[in-house]
Amino acid sequence: MKRVTFISVLLFVVLSVAAQTRENIWPRNKMPDVQEHQIAAKTSETMKPDFKPEKNRQPYLEWYQAPAESNGGCMILISGGSYKNWCDESLVAGWAETFTALGFQCVALVYRTPRPEGLPVYMSAWQDGQRAVRVVRSQANKRGFDPEKIGIIAMSAGSHMGLLLATSSLTPAYEAVDGLDLQSCHINWALLNAPAYGTTDAKYGTKAQRQGYGADVTLDDIFQFDSLTCPISFHHGSKDPYAPQTSTLAYRKLRQMGVPAELHLYPDVGHKACGLERGIEFMRQLGYIGELQPEEKLNDRYTSDDARAYYEKQDIYPEGKTPDFQEKQCIPYIEWHIPKELKTKAIQIIYSGGGYNNNSPKSFEVTPTRRYLNEKGMAVVTLKYRTPRPEGLAKHTTAWQDLQRAVRLVRSQAAEKGLDPDRIGIMGGSAGGHLTLMGVTSSLHQSYLPIDEIDKLPCNVQWGVGIYPAYVLTDGADGHNKHGGNTDSDLLVPEFSFDLATAPMIFIHGDSDPYAAMGSVKVWEKMLSMGIHSELHTLAKRKHCFHREASPGTGSYNFMDRIWDFLTAKGFNR
Repeated sequence: MKRVTFISVLLFVVLSVAAQTRENIWPRNKMPDVQEHQIAAKTSETMKPDFKPEKNRQPYLEWYQAPAESNGGCMILISGGSYKNWCDESLVAGWAETFTALGFQCVALVYRTPRPEGLPVYMSAWQDGQRAVRVVRSQANKRGFDPEKIGIIAMSAGSHMGLLLATSSLTPAYEAVDGLDLQSCHINWALLNAPAYGTTDAKYGTKAQRQGYGADVTLDDIFQFDSLTCPISFHHGSKDPYAPQTSTLAYRKLRQMGVPAELHLYPDVGHKACGLERGIEFMRQLGYIGELQPEEKLNDRYTSDDARAYYEKQDIYPEGKTPDFQEKQCIPYIEWHIPKELKTKAIQIIYSGGGYNNNSPKSFEVTPTRRYLNEKGMAVVTLKYRTPRPEGLAKHTTAWQDLQRAVRLVRSQAAEKGLDPDRIGIMGGSAGGHLTLMGVTSSLHQSYLPIDEIDKLPCNVQWGVGIYPAYVLTDGADGHNKHGGNTDSDLLVPEFSFDLATAPMIFIHGDSDPYAAMGSVKVWEKMLSMGIHSELHTLAKRKHCFHREASPGTGSYNFMDRIWDFLTAKGFNR
């Protein structure tokens, strides 16, 4: 009986999502800038032998079956295709299935392609987009959703159009053709995958000629970022020839305006849609899917050391050999935590933040992640570095010495413990995130004179995990970022060498963190300029220590899975 019920429900969902009705968006003979070479049709339709272009000039909305249980929202689904065709059919179908199941009324926009002649490449699509939003809003009462709960998800050229819809709704793309055009065409949120043509080196509809770099390469000024600009979640691959800088620059602009936003950047990924679940977490965090569940304490979620088989504590320096010893500072040490079932030979070193005034291996920044990784079958080493801040030296100096020594000590013992001395990563939050950047970017820079044979080993690492790193930008080098890290004068601090041993990283940062998320973004951009492909996730409305307490189903709750995904994608945990 249960099997029949499951199959019946599955068939109902599939058939319901598949059921669609079409609605033209322009009144007869009122469509602006009509051009005879343009059509409004999916690529699969144009491939049919009996396809007639003259019968497919009118852009339309394709309404999907209403959800079984509505959450009061609507999602507009927009394909890419270089403004030359409408080609992302399977992607749009998948979005429709996902968001219908989440309770959204879904509707696909099929806009005019190929590119218009004598006009900007996006113009007819933008006109269709603004009109489509107005039509969707006019249908809200009839179809049972809130006219102020309309979001979009788009890909590529569709995301370029989506960025226009999200930031520039007060700029008319066409003259009004009827009373419907008196309605607003703003949207309430957007999920934008790999937006193309956003930087000035790609604004004419090409791949980014200079890969989004250059003193004269900026975000295209067609995006107005007006007063109705909505929250946006950007999703972009580091190897996209249509420049992930479109997303980083637009994200920075939203931060300047105080508009909640997220940025999700994926290493070694080309031009594709990625991270749909991150977009759903973004929507859940902002309340577009429903009320957030009560927050749970991170420490309460990971209480057991049952996965651990071996523990050992070690001082990191021989007695009397601590460099720049200061009586007021604590004694540094490492702790080995090796799981019962070792599934990888990789080693993760973890330590806490604390403003370089204190730190603890028992912190919520350390213990839960250590237990999570042990459960995954990975060995973890926790580090207690010297604090409080040293007198007469930069705040991070003695901690950096301790980290370099800890990496060497771990490397020297890895093989005898059945681990790989050339697969070591480091992880820290806040001041510990700054320390991680020191370890990742400056391992060829000697922080102390050699003490013994161990110091003949290299102290470079293969990856880093930066959780809301502090003190990264010059406007917040020793405190909160005064400008949010959003101005051209907010530069990376000079202590990061970015030497030839610099390793890839994953950054996770609260968008509302006073230790600005732009620090993580600007390091990501710097690494990409060096050919180092890293990962980054910012979290809308989340502040410092975003994960201490978090609501299930949000990015703040699931952050450790992002770390594991990064290690998997890069092959570090094989």
